[in-house]
Amino acid sequence: MNEHRSVAVVGASTDRAKFGNKAVRAYQRQGWDVYPIHPSAADIEGVPAWRSLNELPSRVDRVVLYLPPTVGVNVLPEIAQAAPHEFYVNPGAESVELIEEARRLGLEPILACSIVAIGESPD
Repeated sequence: MNEHRSVAVVGASTDRAKFGNKAVRAYQRQGWDVYPIHPSAADIEGVPAWRSLNELPSRVDRVVLYLPPTVGVNVLPEIAQAAPHEFYVNPGAESVELIEEARRLGLEPILACSIVAIGESPD
């Protein structure tokens, strides 16, 4: 029996060509409860979007980051507060500063493509 899984996609996008949108679709296909995080979109791929992790109704198992490092570093305190079981920093979202700050906040960043991690192709 599969365990119930949830993911917050920080940097979710309404643009189907962007990885933040591809992640929403990939996790949906794999049966995850998906929480797109976007500051202004009402929904992404038919899933209600949330302005921030602080607004989510429950804790998520995984947070995946799809923001430029200079923006993502500012979201790290919110991610740390959400206390996900796993935190993925996707290619292009990483920087030395972001990784160091994530670790300082008690997060254990996984530097890998979160789409590939669930057995999907990001193409």
